[in-house]
Amino acid sequence: MRLHGPILLTFAVVLVMALIATRPGRAQTDAGKTAPHPGKAAGAADPPLIDLAGYRQLLAKYKGKPLVVNFWATWCEPCRDEYPMIVELAKEFKPQGVSVIGVDMDDESDMNLVRRFIARTQPPFPNYRQKPGIDLDTFYDGVNPAWKGTMPQTIFYGRDGQILGFFLGTGPRSDFEKAFRGTLGPAGSGSAGESSHGGGQ
Repeated sequence: MRLHGPILLTFAVVLVMALIATRPGRAQTDAGKTAPHPGKAAGAADPPLIDLAGYRQLLAKYKGKPLVVNFWATWCEPCRDEYPMIVELAKEFKPQGVSVIGVDMDDESDMNLVRRFIARTQPPFPNYRQKPGIDLDTFYDGVNPAWKGTMPQTIFYGRDGQILGFFLGTGPRSDFEKAFRGTLGPAGSGSAGESSHGGGQ
């Protein structure tokens, strides 16, 4: 019976050490159990899936407003480099009424990368993702007949829902600023035009 004290004390020490080692915030090592990624907001939803019909519905929803749509993917290095600029311009032109949408072209297998990318860049605009299994050539042509899949692609729409211009590949910020202003109409001083910048994939 004299051993009960030391045994209980040892058990208590082991229990406390175990609780410290597994306190919240640490990744669990059990298979299939991992701590939430620190950059992902609790309850943040993945980008909704869209096909060509869904994309056209989006355009109809924003008709009457200046709109910029940026197509990107985590596997596209120029997209990753350009996206923070799109985020900054979206914030800059939001007070003037310009809406921005992101469309991610990643596959289902890249969703962890997509989540981390969105969490890191914190876009102030909604993002959507291509629906798996769609015919990409049909999607490209339906979105913009001049688009053959070069990434990134940014399309600038006027208030009437028509394409004012688009950029294929990356380009200088000054070109993007002018194109953003162009979506505002004549008062925006400048218009977006077709452009094929270098650095696309």
